[in-house]
Amino acid sequence: MLRTPSGGAGHGTAATDGLMSIGTVLTVLRDEFPEVTISKIRFLESEGLIEPQRTPSGYRKFSAQDVERLGHVLRMQRDHYLPLKVIREHLDAMERGEAAPLPTVGRQRDGEPLLEPAEGPTAARIGRAELLAAAGIGERELQEWESYGLLTPLADGTYDAEAVTVASLVLELGRFGIEPRHLRAMKASAEREAGLVDQVVAPLKRHRNPQTRAHAEARTKELAALTVRLHASLVQTALGVRLP
Repeated sequence: MLRTPSGGAGHGTAATDGLMSIGTVLTVLRDEFPEVTISKIRFLESEGLIEPQRTPSGYRKFSAQDVERLGHVLRMQRDHYLPLKVIREHLDAMERGEAAPLPTVGRQRDGEPLLEPAEGPTAARIGRAELLAAAGIGERELQEWESYGLLTPLADGTYDAEAVTVASLVLELGRFGIEPRHLRAMKASAEREAGLVDQVVAPLKRHRNPQTRAHAEARTKELAALTVRLHASLVQTALGVRLP
């Protein structure tokens, strides 16, 4: 549950009628969504996900219900990689009191997302427009990141759902002056680490026993987790810091 500030004295950015400015909304949301920006909130409004009130001078004013709805939208983008249209339809159905099971994006069919129940296993993918919206970036930024190999579309033009996380982290590092060209070394290191894991599990993937081949995925995940932990520990040791 998002915690919204109360009105009254001492809250210059929040109105006494319970409505909040976009700056206050940003502060509330960033506790859970540190990557959210004002431009992202405006974009979600333009897509019909929220409808804040307007003052006579044109300033946006958000209610607590608007903020809760924004939280739901951002959560469904982050956790389920759903297209904005699907999120809007899901929330509208909930507001009408209808039973609305949450779908997830699965494999693509004829260029359209195939929606499956949230409980089912999926190989989540995300379209280019959804990636731009979820990461809060523009086409120029995405093209630049692709030129450095930080993001790569799949054969059908979609992206692995993890691309949203990559884009958000690239954007966050950019706020510290670390440019995409500086991250090519990280990309190369990740590919070497992935190659090592692939080399270990390759015999399992080629095995004639179906159960052994199925075990390859679990082994890959296990090795990936160990590799990520080792990488993080090595970076912390090199910097002389300890992360919580």
